[in-house]
Amino acid sequence: MKFLIVGYGSIGRRHMRNLLALGEKDILLFRTRQSTLAEDELQGFVVETDLSKALAHRPDAVIIGNPTANHIEAALPAAKQGCHILIEKPVSHRLEDALEFKQVVEQSGTRVLVGFQFRFHPGLLKIKEILASGEVGRPIDVRAHWGEYLPDWHPWEDYRKSYSARADLGGGAALTLSHPLDFLRWLLGDAQVLWSSGKKVSDLEIEVEDLAEFQLKFSGGAYGSVHLDYFQQPASLNLEMICSGGSIRWDNADGTTRVYSAQDKQWQVYPPPEGFERNTLFMDEMRHFIQVVRGEVKPVCTLDDGIESMRLALTATLVKE
Repeated sequence: MKFLIVGYGSIGRRHMRNLLALGEKDILLFRTRQSTLAEDELQGFVVETDLSKALAHRPDAVIIGNPTANHIEAALPAAKQGCHILIEKPVSHRLEDALEFKQVVEQSGTRVLVGFQFRFHPGLLKIKEILASGEVGRPIDVRAHWGEYLPDWHPWEDYRKSYSARADLGGGAALTLSHPLDFLRWLLGDAQVLWSSGKKVSDLEIEVEDLAEFQLKFSGGAYGSVHLDYFQQPASLNLEMICSGGSIRWDNADGTTRVYSAQDKQWQVYPPPEGFERNTLFMDEMRHFIQVVRGEVKPVCTLDDGIESMRLALTATLVKE
């Protein structure tokens, strides 16, 4: 198969390395050369700076890894051409653009995987399994928290110029850190926003919200809250779920899921497999995408999933007072 990678920031480079590690070598890139990454790894690969010329190579699959605000302008022509697409989250920063993309996808038959890689986390997969078994009863209340200091994300670049910090590129904590909105929908069902807020509260020199809060009601009956921020040190990503027959806790720091049974009065601990590390999520996601392109499986995170998580996130994007 031939793969076209759109954008060569940190995620574009990661996807390229993972494709190579999986034995895929027919790779080309489209880039605008705005990335601050070194280009030494691109030696020997075709690099186009015009999207139409890149698509003229007739790739089977396109990986959209450019800034959020530019996702759809690359995804639309790729879908019209019939390429299968891995699009990084969020799908877009504008709902109308995402819905236009959906229309084209439905007409072309393009298969789309949205890049919410936490759906491949063994700890969250264990939670999904436990909820399905009913061993701790029904979920009643859930709290998800993600705080991470923005200047630490890409130390090689000025955080103030990154897409995450710029409104014109679709940045902001609500969209950029929207993973919990997706994996909670995946675990608990569709979500209704009861209340949300996006604010700029820290001393970071950015023009978007660095704090987003959500209060949600899920179709399965549970209630929940989500906290997202750009300023917490050290970083913290965790989940706590109170159920009718116990509790579930997951911490991304060590990847472990802990389950308390009210009946047995004890905790069960489920660490991730030996050798698990952050890139394992992206490798598993890429393996899955290759299967999607081949038509062997359906996407575990569909375009509809991506649009719904994006819709939730947009309720808390910054409103200037």
